[in-house]
Amino acid sequence: MRKHLVVATAISTGILATLAATPAQAAEYTSALKVYAIQYDAPGRDSNSCSSGNTAAEYLTLKNYSSSATINLRGYVVKDAAGNRFAFTANHYLQPGDYIKLRGGNGTDSDANNVVYRDNCNFLWNNDKDTIYLYKPSGSRSDVHAYTKSANDRDGNGYITVHG
Repeated sequence: MRKHLVVATAISTGILATLAATPAQAAEYTSALKVYAIQYDAPGRDSNSCSSGNTAAEYLTLKNYSSSATINLRGYVVKDAAGNRFAFTANHYLQPGDYIKLRGGNGTDSDANNVVYRDNCNFLWNNDKDTIYLYKPSGSRSDVHAYTKSANDRDGNGYITVHG
């Protein structure tokens, strides 16, 4: 009897340790706005030059997974593991099932073209690994995803789909 109790305790402890070590990704399902995909490694040689660089080719796609609610992105914040951040300061409305690409570089934001530019020519996402945090205007977490190039990007093209 004692042997079974020790084994059960060891298994329970191992499960709890595994859950504690796993990034807090269960919270992602409490929000309709989620990370759909990320082009974390812009095609070509990385250059963050505003005039000739490829930071606009690096982007994060956010999608409204609600079947009925429109989401205003104003006040949402995107961060990486190092604390780099982008805050949506203008109104951008996502209809149910709609998406928007948050691109690096400079450009004209457009709801019609589903794009918002960070107006920053530095890369936000690391090419080897990073964590994407999405926060609601209230400050609570909307979604979070960690990725590594070796584990998540099987074809090596710098693009990962998170939610299908």
